[in-house]
Amino acid sequence: MAKQVLTSTDFKGMNIFRKGKVRDVYDLGDKLLIVSTDRISCFDVILPCGIPYKGEVLTAISKFWFDFTRDLIPNHFISSDLEKYPQQLKIYHEDLLGRSMLVAKSKPLPVECIVRGYLSGSGWKEYKKEQSVCGIRLPDGLRESDKLPEVIFTPSTKADVGHDQNVSQAYIEDLIGKEIADKIASASIAIYKKASDYALSKGIIIADTKFEFGIYNDEIILIDEVLTPDSSRFWPANEYAPGRPQASFDKQFVRDYLEALNWDKVLPAPVLPEDIITKTTQKYLEAYNRLTDRKLS
Repeated sequence: MAKQVLTSTDFKGMNIFRKGKVRDVYDLGDKLLIVSTDRISCFDVILPCGIPYKGEVLTAISKFWFDFTRDLIPNHFISSDLEKYPQQLKIYHEDLLGRSMLVAKSKPLPVECIVRGYLSGSGWKEYKKEQSVCGIRLPDGLRESDKLPEVIFTPSTKADVGHDQNVSQAYIEDLIGKEIADKIASASIAIYKKASDYALSKGIIIADTKFEFGIYNDEIILIDEVLTPDSSRFWPANEYAPGRPQASFDKQFVRDYLEALNWDKVLPAPVLPEDIITKTTQKYLEAYNRLTDRKLS
């Protein structure tokens, strides 16, 4: 699976808007150019090696879901056709092809919109201590990876560096107003339910995910990435067995590997072995192949 990885971009003469853990975003005036690199971060630390095909998978899956959920809420996607990009970007064709998109420039809301359908990750850790997830009380006797009685919305703050902080619905109402807070909560749950029903028909359980929203022309729109292996927990439905951690098609595989090391989760991060990199690529590609019935490789 020889594939050149792209871990950084430097487009001369282009204004960088934001450099995230995975995506490089350039300011094109009334639009943004989002480039998904092959960087991978775990525990808020960017690892020193890239994952082949990762940026292409993130872009292609997001495009698929933007189209799939368009009837529920508008989104920022404009085009991924390089012929429609500004002329000065044409020389970066190789870096842009398959891993970039032009999007409308919106005003991002300062909230991570997390939706949970299953009890896993930080939610499971909190439940064991408090019988709640982000302050939402849950029934007795739930096991790790159990399906929740109902889908829950558990927002958090948005941090470019360091950890996001779980917050209450009341907190985001104070932050952005009750009307907008209610709209993004209901939109998040609606998107999750439609997407998770579809994914299950393809043999994938979406255990949880996170969305981001922005304001564009006085309207709430869906932005950033959508329902990718970076922003979601994807479990193979045929291997699902509550009461334990699940196999996955996402970067949890890398987290599990790193958890087994004697690493304190601060820089410098360990280099991933080739077999872990290869298996991670395979997981990302399989998620895309299953969900879209298409292949990238």
